[in-house]
Amino acid sequence: MSVEATRRNAVKVLFVDDEFIEFRSLKKKIADLSEPRVDVEYSQSIDDALDKIKAARFDLVLLDNRLLPNADFRETVPELRGIGYTGPIGVVSTDISGNYFQEFPDYGVDFRIGKDEIDVQTLQHIIREYVTYDVPDFWKDDYSI
Repeated sequence: MSVEATRRNAVKVLFVDDEFIEFRSLKKKIADLSEPRVDVEYSQSIDDALDKIKAARFDLVLLDNRLLPNADFRETVPELRGIGYTGPIGVVSTDISGNYFQEFPDYGVDFRIGKDEIDVQTLQHIIREYVTYDVPDFWKDDYSI
């Protein structure tokens, strides 16, 4: 895919959190993100997320650590992987200091991040690192030595 074609297509992100206010907060934080263009969809439950992933392609899933009735990502991420989602999954939590967070790779999680850490720069970094995306020329300077 050419850089121009990629720029026209938004990076599709599914944000899964049982608190709608968290989704509103994320949308507000990334409103100024113009490159890449990001299209964020919201799911309030793991069941809704599973349905959306079965119906559409997502480039990235940001998943709240605790979603009722599941305990935490150790139950929800295997469900996402179990339906064949192979894209990057980031676990988002207010507190990522628990020892069990060290086990995240064992459950199919690509990265973990605190909710307070998400901003435009962080989201751009996550997309650069985890999403297959043609990097715009002006980003390439970031990688030159």
